[in-house]
Amino acid sequence: MSTLLLLILLQVLLLLLFLFLLLLLLLLLLLLLLLLLLLLLLLLLLLLLLLLLLLLLLLLLLLLLLLLLLLLLLLLLLKYFYHYT
Repeated sequence: MSTLLLLILLQVLLLLLFLFLLLLLLLLLLLLLLLLLLLLLLLLLLLLLLLLLLLLLLLLLLLLLLLLLLLLLLLLLLKYFYHYT
């Protein structure tokens, strides 16, 4: 009788251990998923920053082009002015 009780107890303990390990595994998986999500978010942020930088660069280039055009216009105007005086 006592051995049977011991066997049942052992089985229950094994089952509890198995459940505990399963829970631990699930928790680990959840943690991994969270980490992956965080990494993805960071990557997205980095991409956004890069895009912003690119936009800024483009704006700067456009400004430079505009300045160059203005300078050219001024030069043409000066040439025209000196031509007719």
